[in-house]
Amino acid sequence: MPSADWNAPAAAGPVSARVLLPGSKSLTNRYLVLAALAESTSRLRAPLRSRDTLLMAEALRQLGAGVEDATSHGEASPDWIVTPASLRGGVSVDCGLAGTVMRFLPAVAALCDGPVRFDGDEQARVRPVGPVLDGLRALGAEVDDDGRGTLPFTVTGPVGGMPGGRVTLDASASSQFVSGLLLAGTRYRDGVTIHHDGKPIPSLPHVAMTIETLRDAGAVVDDDEANTWRVEPGELRGLDVAVEPDLSNAAPFLAAALVTGGEVVVPGWPQHTNQAGDELRDILDAMGADVSLSRSGLTVRSDGHINGVDLDLHDASELTPVIAALAALAEGPSIIRGVAHIRAHETDRLAALTRELNALGGDVVEREDGLEIRPRPLHGGTFHTYADHRMVMAGAVVGLAAEGVVVEDVDTVAKTLPEFVALWDRMLASTGTED
Repeated sequence: MPSADWNAPAAAGPVSARVLLPGSKSLTNRYLVLAALAESTSRLRAPLRSRDTLLMAEALRQLGAGVEDATSHGEASPDWIVTPASLRGGVSVDCGLAGTVMRFLPAVAALCDGPVRFDGDEQARVRPVGPVLDGLRALGAEVDDDGRGTLPFTVTGPVGGMPGGRVTLDASASSQFVSGLLLAGTRYRDGVTIHHDGKPIPSLPHVAMTIETLRDAGAVVDDDEANTWRVEPGELRGLDVAVEPDLSNAAPFLAAALVTGGEVVVPGWPQHTNQAGDELRDILDAMGADVSLSRSGLTVRSDGHINGVDLDLHDASELTPVIAALAALAEGPSIIRGVAHIRAHETDRLAALTRELNALGGDVVEREDGLEIRPRPLHGGTFHTYADHRMVMAGAVVGLAAEGVVVEDVDTVAKTLPEFVALWDRMLASTGTED
């Protein structure tokens, strides 16, 4: 059943808030996969618990891993304890709408002792998975997808284990195609060498994140050659890692500082990270904010003036919905480019943003690879979200400045940030709000 709609609160004044965010989805799900393939038990400290990560945890349990709350070991802790997977087949995996589950776990399923079937939400059945499946076929697995390159499909590994080797694929639709094969590659007999042949890969920081997490687990990865990555066969060691806060989920809260002319601090912002959300520092600076990073966290201050920008978000495309919402409230026109691939995310985000912002009085023109946005006064109305968590966040930002915005299906934000509404209300509590 659809969740309730939400009356996005309008800000009554400048915000002044400290927003403590939970862990990164991207890191949590990479660590879960590596921990399931490791030789010893792992501990993930303060992982994100959202729909996407809970789906990953349950999928790995289906494949024989143990993913347990640390409290079950007699400790009061939010951590997860992960014991390595037995890699059993004859099971089904529910991907929900999680790209990381549908694109990371087929390569793990090829190591199992029987077939593994994958399916997910109705909307997930149009998200592309074909390059991963074709890559697995080339590396020695059997894949039954009726030629669709989408869910549902079944992966069966060869008797005696995956040979591995070299594979060429087109990852121009998603960096997750590369990451999925790399994460399981140490368990293939000859490792895996992936060569990308196609347009530039989007969100390359996510591939760098995958490589860094592999090295954290002891893998040997060679990324010296452009568009080519090799992971050597070998054992992965158990992990004991603290999960960084999710920097992309910081976007709507930091945007609130610009919309309201206030200040927002996000504690725990890492000094070094491969998260694409770290680009918010440069983006918000370009949009007129005062941005500073210290040991206490990231601080964004604004006098309420928002500059129009010309941005290539190819490597940080998940930020597009919130940045588009900010641009619609700016003092000059903006162009967002380089993000054609987000048409195949949870929804066609370019079409959805154009439709929803224009429905509230905006002036947005959809381009092949992005958006042209000319600010106009926005008014209230229903902001449809298309089962897309980032659309919820964009609607919330618009709602700060336009009274009467109703965000449809707010609970879809639980995909990556179940606490979103509570955190939003807490942020606004220091100023007072108007319903």
